[in-house]
Amino acid sequence: MGTFLLSVIIPTRNESRNLTACVESFSDAVAAGWCEVLVVDNNSDDGTPQLAATLGARVFSQGPERSTQRNRGWREAVAPFVLFMDADMSLPPETLAEIQTCLTSPQPPDALYIRERRTGGGWWTRVRNFERGFYNATCIDGLRVFRRALLETTGGYDETLFACEDWDLDRRILALTENIALTNGFLLHHEERLTFRRHLRKKRYYSGSFSAYIKKWGWDPVTRRQFGFWYRFVTVFLENGKWRQALRHPFLLLAVWAERVCVGLLCLRAVKKG
Repeated sequence: MGTFLLSVIIPTRNESRNLTACVESFSDAVAAGWCEVLVVDNNSDDGTPQLAATLGARVFSQGPERSTQRNRGWREAVAPFVLFMDADMSLPPETLAEIQTCLTSPQPPDALYIRERRTGGGWWTRVRNFERGFYNATCIDGLRVFRRALLETTGGYDETLFACEDWDLDRRILALTENIALTNGFLLHHEERLTFRRHLRKKRYYSGSFSAYIKKWGWDPVTRRQFGFWYRFVTVFLENGKWRQALRHPFLLLAVWAERVCVGLLCLRAVKKG
């Protein structure tokens, strides 16, 4: 077990429909002996932990939220690097090979951002993929691969947060190291046909923890970029030459701005309640 390079942590709750594709995307790496998969389940009643076991994952039980599950996962992991995945995601072989090459290089990074692409049809899936392309390796993105020693140093995810926990951990990691990289390859986020209503419903749930995150960090420069108007509506679409991509797709950009207005209103409401 000590020869593993990468431990993959997948928190689950009633994910039997999605889990197979996620775990099996690592099957070749597991067979080659350099990767292990750990599933941390939160009281599923649809057979998710049993399915995970049949797929060859190490299975643990932990709750009540994703941060706690992820912390249990990396603490049980044995590899020097940890990758956090959601059950409705998968990693294409070429991206996994890129990660392996990166982590076995003479000077591997301490953490990795992985580009993300949503699958499924519909206008809003196209809008979300367009939007997501501007966020790579910014303060709006979230690291996915970590050197395990850094998780030990920081204590991992803040278990009092059920949203923005990725941003919170990233800030503590980035305070310790600048040795960060971004993959060329993508992970795939498998969603059913994405609708605007479903997207806002998800944002409304997570907005309940926004005020706790802001209270923890204050309205500092990073928080202002993450929640403020100017960076989220303007700068992130213009910096580092990204304005060219924005101008090539004006209707997608307008759709992103409309979505940002709606999400921004949810954020303001959540912060006022907090």
